[in-house]
Amino acid sequence: MPDVTVLKQGALTIADYRCRSGVAERPFTELHGCPSVSYVRRGTFGYHSRGRSFELVAGAVLVGNTGDEFVCTHDHRGGGDECLSFQLTPDLVESLGDHAQSWQRVALPPLPELVVQGELCQACAEGESDVGLDEAALLFVSRFIQLGAGREPEAPDTRPLVRRRAVETALWIDENSAAEIDLASAARQAGMSAFHFLRTFSRVLGVTPHQYLIRCRLRQAARQLGSGASSITQIALDVGFRDLSNFVRTFRRAAGVSPRRFRALAGRSGRRAGVGVQR
Repeated sequence: MPDVTVLKQGALTIADYRCRSGVAERPFTELHGCPSVSYVRRGTFGYHSRGRSFELVAGAVLVGNTGDEFVCTHDHRGGGDECLSFQLTPDLVESLGDHAQSWQRVALPPLPELVVQGELCQACAEGESDVGLDEAALLFVSRFIQLGAGREPEAPDTRPLVRRRAVETALWIDENSAAEIDLASAARQAGMSAFHFLRTFSRVLGVTPHQYLIRCRLRQAARQLGSGASSITQIALDVGFRDLSNFVRTFRRAAGVSPRRFRALAGRSGRRAGVGVQR
């Protein structure tokens, strides 16, 4: 069982596994309940499945298929291991492309392309990135599929009709940025699968849908901080942030100053402008 379910959103579940078994623990057989790709972010352990054995270290990837039996061994002495696991429904697997060869793999060693994507996922899970965790997870799994099949990523479809859908969905996100918008709902608005929408939107607009959503909210917040009398907490809630600390952290990362400092600077600029007009 996972220590924490980080995200459960339709066809995608992201779980944080922290194994505390040591060298004295007797290994036992477990069963994969769904297709999954797990990023080992800390520690080492043995992984046995489909008659093959691997020693996994930080940066490696563990692959699971529905109904596959597996055994984890813990000959390490490093104090346990941690994985971020991306669990998918069969429909989501199908939408990511027909790369059966990738899912026949049991594990992959640390690969630069996957390590970078895996650490992005971890940063998203910790709230240290403005990429959506669901977006980062799909990008990670997609890259695993491509690498596992020995193929280069295919260019996203950017025909004029598809580009227009991406732009129209961006307008919709902007108009509804205070509401709860996730990747799945934005993709439905565009009439595309979540994965293809993510790739197309990112290619056409240069940012992911979640990044665009956050920037819409930050733009609205900056406007209100500069001109309104509402409290910072109320502004955060009004523009769509559900947590004040997250708003403050995100705003500071984007603006280089806290919302309170930004308000003070904006107010001072406004006073100077007012004096100039009177003259």
